[in-house]
Amino acid sequence: MTANKPGDPTTLNRLYGRAKGKALRAGQQGLIDTLLPRIAVPAEGPVTAERLFGSARPLHFEIGFGGGEHMAGRADMLPDHGFIGCEPFINGVAQALMHVDGESPTHGGAGAPLGNVRIHHGDALEVLARVPDGALSFVYLLHPDPWPKARHAKRRMMNDGPVRMIAAKLKPGGEFRFGTDHPIYLRHALMVMQRHTGDFEWLCEGPQDFLKRPGGWPETRYEAKARKLGHEVWYFRYRRK
Repeated sequence: MTANKPGDPTTLNRLYGRAKGKALRAGQQGLIDTLLPRIAVPAEGPVTAERLFGSARPLHFEIGFGGGEHMAGRADMLPDHGFIGCEPFINGVAQALMHVDGESPTHGGAGAPLGNVRIHHGDALEVLARVPDGALSFVYLLHPDPWPKARHAKRRMMNDGPVRMIAAKLKPGGEFRFGTDHPIYLRHALMVMQRHTGDFEWLCEGPQDFLKRPGGWPETRYEAKARKLGHEVWYFRYRRK
């Protein structure tokens, strides 16, 4: 497999990276067994606000939510909106469920449950494909796996196929947010987005717009780790034309 062969995550039809890490704690496994089935995205059929939440509302979609910090933070800020999060790593799903259940240590284990979140343990693109075109208000891709080797570039979520799909699912005026601390991924992402200026307007007037985390953008654990290691972090906001 080389970077010169055609393909991206929409055509490779497989997930890369870890699916499971260390053993889950009893409480986490309990949430996987009981809470996840209640808030899981349906395995088949259209993915709409009415179907997931019982009413029309703005829909947010997060690709690879990690530990769920950003998704839960946004859902708490916007209780009248609906949030769909997809993550293949079961340990991340378990952590996100703690946020949804209000049991995250971040809140001292005493937070309020979040009723406006639905979770898919698996491939985000499979779910995104079932969202009607023009249905999403926000799409988030925050600190994805950079796959830094050139021969693995086709595995990056920031590629033409996924970006075309994101553009199709966002409503006009909807927003695509992307964040990374990896310089190779940064350059690659900028080149990809430059090919999609017909679909997206980069919301940037100066360096501070992509060097400083915007308001209403909760920090993820990966961002916090990157800063602790002294990495620079970049933030990008694109509006669907």
